[in-house]
Amino acid sequence: MTPWVKRLLVTNVIVFLVVRPGTLLYALLTLFPPAVVGLDQVAVLGYNGVYIPDMPFRPWTLFTYMFLHAGFMHLLFNMIGLFFFGPRLEARLGSKGFLGLYFLSGLGGAAFSFINFGAPVVGASAAVYGIVIGFAMYWPRELIYIYGVVPVQARWLAAFVVAVSLYSGFSGSADGTAHFAHLGGLAVGAGYLRLRDRHLGKDLREFRRKVNHTASMEGSERDARRRWASINLSSMHDLNRNEVEELLARVDRNGIRALSLEDRQFLDRMSGG
Repeated sequence: MTPWVKRLLVTNVIVFLVVRPGTLLYALLTLFPPAVVGLDQVAVLGYNGVYIPDMPFRPWTLFTYMFLHAGFMHLLFNMIGLFFFGPRLEARLGSKGFLGLYFLSGLGGAAFSFINFGAPVVGASAAVYGIVIGFAMYWPRELIYIYGVVPVQARWLAAFVVAVSLYSGFSGSADGTAHFAHLGGLAVGAGYLRLRDRHLGKDLREFRRKVNHTASMEGSERDARRRWASINLSSMHDLNRNEVEELLARVDRNGIRALSLEDRQFLDRMSGG
């Protein structure tokens, strides 16, 4: 169990035990799109019709809805997903990257919930769906055992989840599930990881460029050859002198491009470059 997976599990369970459906606090923390944009009288009705006096504008619910659950089974399935898929992702992404994936996926779910504007939304499902899609992106062929029996590769499980959410969302399924929120978690989670990996790849390439950079890469090849020719061979150990002479002879025969990066770095060090 990794640190943030454990903290998120504990937080969700505590909130479930403390903030019960049908209470004023539950209604105040539930995501209800009209309330996010402050639509007057429509927004004073919270989850299950609980009256919320003088609070038609509740933007904090874009975040707080992730920690509410409509019932024990709702909580259980979300926490199972977090428990099984979360630790490996946190180990790979680090705490910052993992929390970014989790909460941005949750916010993506909140944003997509506006498609079904009049429906209240609760649950960590969008955030957990972001975790599921992340797992499938990094370990696509990992076998997931449905109900502990049926083996399915992670990529096919993710594809199935996406297909069900798309169909249910656009067919207007009235099963009480926030399918558009699931889609938001999947889409934003995948997008976040793509952008993150692209950025990290750029940073890695820049790091390698700096590590592999050597003085002879600046200026012309003629300047590099002139600097290497000025190396004081008489003050060198025999092994270094022989290597410098051999490399300079290779340059004279075949040009600087015949040298490897290590050869150029060695000559640059010997010339004080």
